Amino acid sequence: MTGVGEVAAFWILATITVGSAVVVALVRDLVRAVVALVGSFLGVAGLFILLSAEFLAVVQVLIYAGAISILMVFAIALTPRSARDNAETAMRWLALALALAMVGLLIAVATVTEWGPQAKEGFQETASAIGEALLNRYVLPFEVASVLLLAAMLGAVVMVRED
Repeated sequence: MTGVGEVAAFWILATITVGSAVVVALVRDLVRAVVALVGSFLGVAGLFILLSAEFLAVVQVLIYAGAISILMVFAIALTPRSARDNAETAMRWLALALALAMVGLLIAVATVTEWGPQAKEGFQETASAIGEALLNRYVLPFEVASVLLLAAMLGAVVMVRED
């Protein structure tokens, strides 16, 4: 990141991503939490674009901001109304301890790692190589995974359907 615009875009996207993640953790309504999670996913996609990883940005938007978010909305819509709030849990203190341990680990890694400039080769285009691999070598596993996900979604709808 050399330009002022890139630095400003980074800080804006980082603020959106972290702010949305904090909203996900603090809000009580699960639908609002999913909307904030979509904001966090889109912020991460923007950060991928800043890193010149366009393929990962597109995958982030399609898979996470699209498919996973819709799956969560379906799960919320298919649960009973009484179970839709984000209730208190006994695991709150354990989650806080784990989060603090993770922050400590990140700080330790950030202080120990040498962050100097490194000799970089130019970015190589990977999207075409990944597309070629998915449509040639890995076409069968790709299609099997898509059929399996479709069957799981249909099975979930059938299981929660009232007769």
